[in-house]
Amino acid sequence: MRYGPIVTLRLGSRLSIYISDRHLAHSALITHGAKFASRPKQTAIREILDVNYHIISTAPYGSLWRILRRNLAGEFLQPSRVKLLSSARKWTADLLKEELSLSSNSNGKPFIESFHLAVFSILVYMCFGKRLDKVYINAIKSAQLEAMLYFSRKLHIFAFMPVLSKYLYRNRWNKALSLRKRQKELFMPLIESRRVLKTKREEDKKKTNADTILEYCYVDTLLDTRLSDEGGRSLSDDELVALCGEFFTGGTNTTTTALQWIMAELVKNQDVQSKLWHGIQLVLANSNNEEINEEMLEKMPYLKAVVMEALRRHSPAHFLLDHAVTQECTLGGYTIPQHAWVKFSAADIGMNEEIWDNPTELKPERYLEGGEGKGVDITRTKEIKMMPFSAGRRICTGMGIAMLHLEYFVANMVKEFEWRGIEGEEVDFAEKLEFTVVMKKPLRARLIPRT
Repeated sequence: MRYGPIVTLRLGSRLSIYISDRHLAHSALITHGAKFASRPKQTAIREILDVNYHIISTAPYGSLWRILRRNLAGEFLQPSRVKLLSSARKWTADLLKEELSLSSNSNGKPFIESFHLAVFSILVYMCFGKRLDKVYINAIKSAQLEAMLYFSRKLHIFAFMPVLSKYLYRNRWNKALSLRKRQKELFMPLIESRRVLKTKREEDKKKTNADTILEYCYVDTLLDTRLSDEGGRSLSDDELVALCGEFFTGGTNTTTTALQWIMAELVKNQDVQSKLWHGIQLVLANSNNEEINEEMLEKMPYLKAVVMEALRRHSPAHFLLDHAVTQECTLGGYTIPQHAWVKFSAADIGMNEEIWDNPTELKPERYLEGGEGKGVDITRTKEIKMMPFSAGRRICTGMGIAMLHLEYFVANMVKEFEWRGIEGEEVDFAEKLEFTVVMKKPLRARLIPRT
């Protein structure tokens, strides 16, 4: 909030408004939610990125967005179906343990690749309903990551004079098309296999191993989706590919980034790690179970506090995705004109000294009894104290599954290993902007297996 709670910048014909005050953010996203619930149009680049706005994150506020969001949140990520994915989580936790064991024996190799592989593996399983081998997973991961980084770094130029820039920067345009084509080549065989499985489900269930084939996956819901405003048609192949890509982008990078920041804080704050480990051991002892499951996570308040505090301290994105104002309104005496692009600073709100005592310190106790974060409303309908998942109508659709994965992976990593710093090397908390705000110097640590 160095320049005030609200700042206006004009870039050509675009009016951008930056909001870093939690009260103004609440007024915009909750009180005037419908007016701020749409997304800006960026013309030409959307032909490639999301098939003319046919994905959840960029679709304008309206019936298409409601159908796509309802499908993901109400059909696929509903609690009863999330529970059915426990075998996928267990498989991925075992994969992560194996990867960390290998990394711990390689002279302090950064762990970010192990985190990324684990998170991406479970999302591939959830999306396509099939447990793939590491080679295929890495092929999808590489194609997805290359496309995401190229789109985020090289295609902004097409937002300005899109008709002309497509010819001036023809090589960039063709490169983007080739990256999307590669994704389609990898995704479509898996999508087609689900089409076949849907028509022969009963017969195939007798032939396949239920432990490696999910009965219901995200692609299944997309194949059932019909667009009511477009004649009730089903989704095209390009739209299916774009929505699957969005599923990976939204679920992988933010979760991987958060995992790295959390574990870096635990390496630095050994007392926090010790408290967390003892809490995990207590729950395991009382359950007479050697493995962590989803029900146990509900009995680990300190674990949830650690995750919440790290998300506050290290918001994966400093600014949320742009919102478009559909109707002029007033916020705190400021007039917000129609068609303005509005950016909300999650980082500034999470580090506000008026809300948080010594906000630069990692203190999970904030979220326990007597702390300033106790009972913080993660859906942010009452007030906004932190907003790593946004707020209001465009709040992250996968917020619940993201929190579950963060808690589940952190609990398993701390259960299996003691995380120690490398002798003579401090954890470097310098930041670098990629698709998310990552550690400039990736985390390295010594892992000591727990007895």
